[in-house]
Amino acid sequence: QVQLVESGGGLVQAGGSSRPSCAVSERTFSTFDWGWYRQTPGKERELVANINWRRGTIIYADSVKGRFTISGDSTKNTLFLQMNGLKPEDTAIYYCSAVGPQRYWGQGTQVTVSS
Repeated sequence: QVQLVESGGGLVQAGGSSRPSCAVSERTFSTFDWGWYRQTPGKERELVANINWRRGTIIYADSVKGRFTISGDSTKNTLFLQMNGLKPEDTAIYYCSAVGPQRYWGQGTQVTVSS
């Protein structure tokens, strides 16, 4: 069973940066499809960014293009989401996701952007 543990969220002022990370229990970077999602109360979980190293593809939600960057360190089995130019509407719980034989989720990390 693949386990994902997010960390690095917190309180940030508008215009600032944050870099949540996702520690992965197994070496699956090259075979799984990886992503960051976010969710706010009363709304559905939405895709923020997706990366597949095998296909060489990266996808971003329109709302974060040019501000967020998804990346990973296979030597440390860690996925990152570099978030710059944060806005109050980016406030959400951010979840790491991995898709292989099934979908796996982390427990989420709260990111709060103050205006």
